[in-house]
Amino acid sequence: MLSNTCKYAIRAIIYLAINKGDEKKIGIKEISKELDIPTPFLGKILQSLAKHKLLTSTKGPHGGFGFARPVNDISLYDIVTIIDGRDLFENCLIGMQPCKSNEEDSLRCPVHDQFSEIRAKLLDLFKNETIGNIVSKMDGKLDFFKL
Repeated sequence: MLSNTCKYAIRAIIYLAINKGDEKKIGIKEISKELDIPTPFLGKILQSLAKHKLLTSTKGPHGGFGFARPVNDISLYDIVTIIDGRDLFENCLIGMQPCKSNEEDSLRCPVHDQFSEIRAKLLDLFKNETIGNIVSKMDGKLDFFKL
């Protein structure tokens, strides 16, 4: 459902939330090493999140990434829509173009009604689950990072 790029983005933001401390920036190399994500690829992901004002980015010897807003104000929905777009929440599950959330019976795919309910629940989950909430539920279980 989520691209690997999106999963990397979520893991990186959780890592930052757990390790940032007050006003601390974390360098790309540290994040890359700890999460086993190629540095150039992770750099592009984090720059995209900074461009969309989820993160801040500072260059230089004491540079790195931090948060542009509180982690309790960053939802999974924010991250997913920046990285993967809104397809998960809008497009047909089985890829039928005319379906695409269409309410006209003749244009709906065979699984439209069932998936509409699931999509609504997913949308609610992703909009209401924040990074701060996820971190509080992890309770120091950092072994989740090495997937």
